[in-house]
Amino acid sequence: MDYQPRSADAWFLIDRVLGLPTQLRQLTAFADIDAELMRQVLDESGTFVAEVIAPLYRVGDEHGAQWRGGKVTMPQGFRDAYQAFWQAGWPALACDPADGGQGLPTVLEATLYEMLSAANHGWTMAPGLLHGAYECIKHHANEELRRLYLEKVASGEWLATMCLTEPHAGSDLGLIRTKAVPQADGRYALSGSKILISGGEHDLSDNIIHLVLARLPDSPPGPKGLSLFLVPKIDPQGQRSAVFCDRIEDKMGLHGSPTCAMRFDVALGWMVGEPGKGLATMFVMMNAARLHVALQGIGLLEAAWQKADAYARERRQMRAPGSDRGGAEADLIIQHPAVSRILDTQRAWIDGGRWLAYRTAFELDRAKHAADPTQRAAAQRWCALVTPVLKSLFTQQAFDGASACLQVLGGHGYVREWGVEQHVRDARVAMIYEGTNEIQAIDLLIRKVLPDGGQVLSEWMAMELKGLPQASPALTEQARQWLDLSEALAQQQSSPTLAHELADDYLRGLGLWMMQLAWAHIRPCVPDSADTQRWHAADQSFQRWCVPEWRMRVEIIRDALQAKATVPA
Repeated sequence: MDYQPRSADAWFLIDRVLGLPTQLRQLTAFADIDAELMRQVLDESGTFVAEVIAPLYRVGDEHGAQWRGGKVTMPQGFRDAYQAFWQAGWPALACDPADGGQGLPTVLEATLYEMLSAANHGWTMAPGLLHGAYECIKHHANEELRRLYLEKVASGEWLATMCLTEPHAGSDLGLIRTKAVPQADGRYALSGSKILISGGEHDLSDNIIHLVLARLPDSPPGPKGLSLFLVPKIDPQGQRSAVFCDRIEDKMGLHGSPTCAMRFDVALGWMVGEPGKGLATMFVMMNAARLHVALQGIGLLEAAWQKADAYARERRQMRAPGSDRGGAEADLIIQHPAVSRILDTQRAWIDGGRWLAYRTAFELDRAKHAADPTQRAAAQRWCALVTPVLKSLFTQQAFDGASACLQVLGGHGYVREWGVEQHVRDARVAMIYEGTNEIQAIDLLIRKVLPDGGQVLSEWMAMELKGLPQASPALTEQARQWLDLSEALAQQQSSPTLAHELADDYLRGLGLWMMQLAWAHIRPCVPDSADTQRWHAADQSFQRWCVPEWRMRVEIIRDALQAKATVPA
């Protein structure tokens, strides 16, 4: 069964719960965009994804990208689908009209990439990097580079890569060795090797724009010595650059996406931004990139849930315990509490995750376009605190939840033809790339919470509690306890490693509080309709089976703090 977008669910959260059509029109950039247009774009994107992209999911996994003599051939149908994708204008949804984009809100781009990831994660890896490349070129490239490349990247006619990782340098980019030597014509000659480069070589587009971290000859060691460079596969004169794909990796999943080992053999390119500020130049799109990866997790979980839910409504086994129904429905496994618990719980993660992701998409637009500096600051605070949590929380849940959905199918779930095991394999990598989940936790706790003793977090929580549609004593009390723990972590001096040890627990606990915040907004808006029970079932399941984990994380952190307090100096 191919994935089918559920546009009505997404629209309910965007319109009825978040009220984004009204809020967006208060931003000058979106003053002419109304609810009707937004709903039309959402529905049409769902139709395109269902008809063009979803049917290619299995062929991408079974046949995969093929490397031969330095060239990569994509699975059958992938190139045609991509050409249809960019020519229809989908990559340019949220790009500036001045650059050939459509100037639509980021939330529509978010829903599009959520659906694409659910339909065909491997295929979606290629256009998934366009947004970051567009932002880098737009904000940091010189006028000539923007003239040559910005519109092509905005439209998606040319695809892009981010060439960061090297064989000896994974998360520690400061170890990068690739060299960039200045040339007389103002270009730079890059020499070095990069690994794990998504879409480093393929036949989807006629050109590939590589954004490469490298060092100038006189640069200092460490991350401050890195600069960012643009190296095209095909240069402006139509010549092939000295950029080579030496192999593609044989991976656990994502077989439809070529993960390349790239070699730059005195390849000519241009600097983007200023010397020694490559990381700052690249990180211009970090919040949006983390949101995109979180949406991958939500989409993959939705796809696995759809298969498990459909199976549970057709598969017949023994009569469900406690069932008072007779006849045809009594032996459907959807009636069994163990199965309904799995399905309702994963549904809760999907729905709550969407609220958080769509809200974050709005905050990215508000941070960019709001006229009021107070609103921009509040939006930036949301993005700084929430995006590392979203990335970690929903990539983890995609893997765990897809595995739980596989369990619903029993032995059939372990068999390839049913499709769920592919979601499990594909989901696993999202916990690793775009900064491992452990790095997200360190970023949140060590860099964003502890330096000011949790003050920014406290202000953010207070603002979110104030904005609830109904008072929530439980959420307010949880916030108080969490801030007490944050302050205690900031003040403890006995162990320099304790905060690092607890960072994963801290992020997970804060994420569970955020999910409760999401459901506190969703709950009052659930309509009295045929879908009412499914929303209530998900809500109740999250309260019963997930909220207790928040208390567990509190106890883990509290016990660790108490243990360190009793250790003699």
